[in-house]
Amino acid sequence: MVMNGSGSSSKKKYRFQPPVMVTIPEGEFMVGTSEDQIRLLLMQEDWAQEWFDSDLFEVEQPYHAVNLPAFEIGRTPVTNAEYYEFIMDTGYRAPRGWVGFTYKDETEDHPVTGINLEDCKAYIAWLNKRLLMNYRLPTEIEWEKAARGPDGRIYPWGNDFNPWRCNTIESGKMGTTSVGSFSPTGDSVYGVADMAGNVYQWTSSALTVYPYDPANLHENPKGKGKIVVRGGAWYYSRKLARCASREIVLPTYQSPSLGFRLARSIN
Repeated sequence: MVMNGSGSSSKKKYRFQPPVMVTIPEGEFMVGTSEDQIRLLLMQEDWAQEWFDSDLFEVEQPYHAVNLPAFEIGRTPVTNAEYYEFIMDTGYRAPRGWVGFTYKDETEDHPVTGINLEDCKAYIAWLNKRLLMNYRLPTEIEWEKAARGPDGRIYPWGNDFNPWRCNTIESGKMGTTSVGSFSPTGDSVYGVADMAGNVYQWTSSALTVYPYDPANLHENPKGKGKIVVRGGAWYYSRKLARCASREIVLPTYQSPSLGFRLARSIN
């Protein structure tokens, strides 16, 4: 396959590596946003009153405990270089925003963006075939546990926002950053990076009301309904980078602020 665009010679230097995964232990954790957390946000955050008045916290309530089995999650989102290997191996269409089959120079370790849900699944199918593994997208509940730990913190590092711990609009980066740039201070208690800001991340879940019911068949939806994305991004504010924040998009949606990370069940 002929590579188009500038910087293709530097991209040839990338050598495929298996993804780095983090084990999230079995156990109970707190899902959603509590009344106490809302009161804290109302005292600390200038955006919180409008959200409260508009009942926007309701999609994150009630605050409740969920018990999950152990699983693995990617330490970082999938990068441009990792996705590029998939493109070169299969001839699959390039993400929106790439030039030909190449990403922008000096962004090989940035999260891949401009990919929809079908693209994520195509990459995962290729990776599973290559490595004989069973990777998948995380559910939104798995994503939330990996982000906030067992104690229901507002941000991965605690309850107070800090623009030096993540890439949101308050950080002034004006674009994606290398995965793990804010490690370890911005990591979750489990050592998972980029769970607040940089890019939103696809999950496998359709939006349903809380409390979460593991018997509710909202995982891996087949229809055209909207899918939950998590984490906030570089051109959105801190209010959307909270661990409990839930956003939804159509499966066909593509954005320069939306990527994905892997997950894997532990049998």
